[in-house]
Amino acid sequence: MSKFPAGLFAEPEPDPDTLVNLGPLAPLAGTWTGRKGGDTKPTEDGGEAQVFVETIDLQPIDPQTNGPQLLYGLRYHTHIVKPSEAETYHDQVGYWLWEPATGNLFYSLTIPRAQIVLATGRAAATDRSFTVTAARGSTTNGICSGPFLEENFRTDAVSMTVTVNGDGTWSYSETTTLAIKGVPDPFRHTDENRLTRIAPPKPNPLMAAKEAKAS
Repeated sequence: MSKFPAGLFAEPEPDPDTLVNLGPLAPLAGTWTGRKGGDTKPTEDGGEAQVFVETIDLQPIDPQTNGPQLLYGLRYHTHIVKPSEAETYHDQVGYWLWEPATGNLFYSLTIPRAQIVLATGRAAATDRSFTVTAARGSTTNGICSGPFLEENFRTDAVSMTVTVNGDGTWSYSETTTLAIKGVPDPFRHTDENRLTRIAPPKPNPLMAAKEAKAS
């Protein structure tokens, strides 16, 4: 059996308090709502704009290591409905991750229509606006879809910009580039919203245990 390089197993000693180590992601921690989200989706007539109501919960997770790599992050769940309706319009789960040593950002997206995305970007700890992108075919920031979507509504690119606003809210603007079967030109599916915090974040499990022990 080949011996693996020792450096790949040299795990750092992380700070247990994720909330103070999230860098540019720190202002996103908590539970948020936005009642005037805007969405432009594909239709038979070319496209349709609509309004949606969104709730997103972003909670800190314990520090994560890949050998010497150290990541701090937020686990999120997004739930979207149309105004005055109870039926789920969009449901999404994933993680926001930040690597302090490099400034790398990672945004994972999983939706129950048989699609996953890993988008990446870069940001400094004090940045209040950042962008992550993914492209079909990439093995480091890519897109994977089930057979139906891949054949009929192929996703070729995803770009999302997050901006933390001075009033304590944060906003996002997302563009998904689709290749729709039988349509010659790419379709730009856009989503945007401005979110207001309705509940603070909870400490990550390791920090919560430390606080309980101290009390």
